[in-house]
Amino acid sequence: MAPYLFLCLFLFFPHFYASSSGSHSCSHHEAASLIQFKNSFSITQTDHAALYCDEIAGHKSYPKTNSWKEGTDCCSWDGVTCDHLNAHVIALDLSCSWLYGNFPSNTTLFLLPHLQKFNLAYNDFNHSKIPSEFGRFTSLFYLNLSNTLFAGEVPSQVSHLSKLVSLDLSFWANVLTIDKHALEGLVHNLTEVRHLFLDGMDMSSVNAHVFMNLSSSLRSLSLAGCDLQGKFPKNIFDLPNLNLLNLGGNQNLNLDPLKFNRSSNLEHLDLSSMSSSTEFIDSVDNLQALKYLDLSGNSFVQGLPVSITNLSSLEQLIISGANIFGELPDSMGNLVSLKFLVLSQSNLSGPVPRSLRNLLQLTHLDLSQNQLSGEIPSSLGNLLQLTYLDLWQNQLRGQIPRSLGNLLQLTHLELGWNKLSGQIPLSILNLTQLEYLAIYNNSLEGSIPDEVTAFPNLIYLDLYDNFLNGTLPSWLYTAPSLKDIDLSQNQFSGHIKEFQSKSLEYLYLNNNKLQGPFPSSIFQLLNLTELVLSSNNLSGVIEFRMFSNLQI
Repeated sequence: MAPYLFLCLFLFFPHFYASSSGSHSCSHHEAASLIQFKNSFSITQTDHAALYCDEIAGHKSYPKTNSWKEGTDCCSWDGVTCDHLNAHVIALDLSCSWLYGNFPSNTTLFLLPHLQKFNLAYNDFNHSKIPSEFGRFTSLFYLNLSNTLFAGEVPSQVSHLSKLVSLDLSFWANVLTIDKHALEGLVHNLTEVRHLFLDGMDMSSVNAHVFMNLSSSLRSLSLAGCDLQGKFPKNIFDLPNLNLLNLGGNQNLNLDPLKFNRSSNLEHLDLSSMSSSTEFIDSVDNLQALKYLDLSGNSFVQGLPVSITNLSSLEQLIISGANIFGELPDSMGNLVSLKFLVLSQSNLSGPVPRSLRNLLQLTHLDLSQNQLSGEIPSSLGNLLQLTYLDLWQNQLRGQIPRSLGNLLQLTHLELGWNKLSGQIPLSILNLTQLEYLAIYNNSLEGSIPDEVTAFPNLIYLDLYDNFLNGTLPSWLYTAPSLKDIDLSQNQFSGHIKEFQSKSLEYLYLNNNKLQGPFPSSIFQLLNLTELVLSSNNLSGVIEFRMFSNLQI
């Protein structure tokens, strides 16, 4: 019985047996190929890689190849995956690895015939060309060369990788180009492809009709900012497995009015900045699986389509920089799954709908730079998950609702450039997570609510150009994280006390009624780069040599 059981384990779980035996390590040939590839580059964290990887993509970049040492098993190296059965290198994930330099066309990496997965995203190859030898990776099913600063034309040999399931050549600026024949080859030969990301690639010489024959198994298609020309094929919208479609930024792309099927599985749709109108989304309410919708930068001559508010699964709605010219429908409250709502810079008018109180999952609300009027609804205080609230540059009047003090998760509150009046509510002190507070250029009056331990996380405070008075609040001097304070053009009086926060970089207290001597603590603020105290009744002397960029 025992030998039979062992045979079954070996036949049906060979990877388990090989990995547990520990009898295989990578070949000297493959290890040498990897070392030589590593030595082709300098290991440098360039500004490009840091921006795209760490700041935009949110990945942690570090030099993975530092673990690659001669004489050690390459299967144990960071970013290297081997087949457990025979220890061939089958996957390389070198994304965000600080690789910098020209990519050699004859790199020894092409001597790894068993490679199935290859990720070089977020490195800097200094505008070198993608070698045609990539076509030698005939076993490859995953290839990611996104945001690597490859330049020039995509070699047609990439279309020979017929086993590819996922291909990502995207970049957020036109560095790569692809001609009609190479693109036709991709569409025709990659019959197994499920995910195709070509954002930012220059396709100005290509007619969008070339995508007519994409595989019916396609799940993701992203062609943002490709300068596509002509009419986009309608049949793409009928692909039964399509989950993601991004055509944003193709202003010369012609979309016929779209009639989405109720059977559509589309979850992510980006049609932003296409110089189109709402005619192309007549049946958008059929997209009941949709979770992400971006229609920014388009024109909505009939106002925001009410049909959008029927998308019960929608989690993110972004329509920024659009021409909506109308009021927000009260049916916005139907979007009960919504977490992220951005309707900024869109010429919206009328009141903020009270029905927004129904959006209990909402964490991000941006209605800035519109013509919204009336009062801020107190019902916004129901949105207890909210971390970001921006109502900047509207025509909102009345008092700040006390209910905003219920938003205990709030880190960003922007109410500047409105016509708000009355006092800042005492409940604002409840917002202990707040990092950004801006209520400038309004008609607020009275004193700032005070509590010594208020706002422990506040970094930015801007109450510029109001009618606020009284003494400066005590928490202003002790808030440990404050870097930027602007209380200028108000009516504050009394003395400036001793600052204890060492993080302060910008302090604007000009055009108030402050009096008395300059506090000596100002000279201890070594991070302070700008200090503006003009148009007050202050006395004393400031030593200019203590500051590199002092203004008074």
